[in-house]
Amino acid sequence: MNHNDRLTRLRYALDIKDTDMVELFRLGGVSVTKEEYLEMLKKVDEDNYERELEDEELDRFLNGMIISQRGERKGDTPIFELRQGNANNILLKKVKIALSLTTDDMLKIWSDEGVNVSKSELSAFLRKEGHKNYKTCGDNFTRRFLKGLIQEYR
Repeated sequence: MNHNDRLTRLRYALDIKDTDMVELFRLGGVSVTKEEYLEMLKKVDEDNYERELEDEELDRFLNGMIISQRGERKGDTPIFELRQGNANNILLKKVKIALSLTTDDMLKIWSDEGVNVSKSELSAFLRKEGHKNYKTCGDNFTRRFLKGLIQEYR
């Protein structure tokens, strides 16, 4: 699962319009035109998109989601930094913040999709990378979570 897949699934799950998506990028600090955004959604073949989404662009888009829902954060420090290998964990953290989801809400979303995630496992997904109990969230968990969001928000 690459960043473009994550962006596409999140857009669909939350039913966000194209113009609103461009605005979320802008709030996160990235200038993206509607045409550039549509290139991010357009597949060239099975695994590749016309315009690959960079780590920083996805990170800033997710920050834009948080800003749009929760308001501007004081200070210049980033909320979390997206790095290779932890994109699913960061996506879960930022969606949780943006949508004001509780741990129980997230567990219910997975449960509705037939995935059993314990509170301690979810806590491990949401921990800071490097913490002794940190666990990398797999693509399947993320896919099922985003699919569960469809049931909640569409």
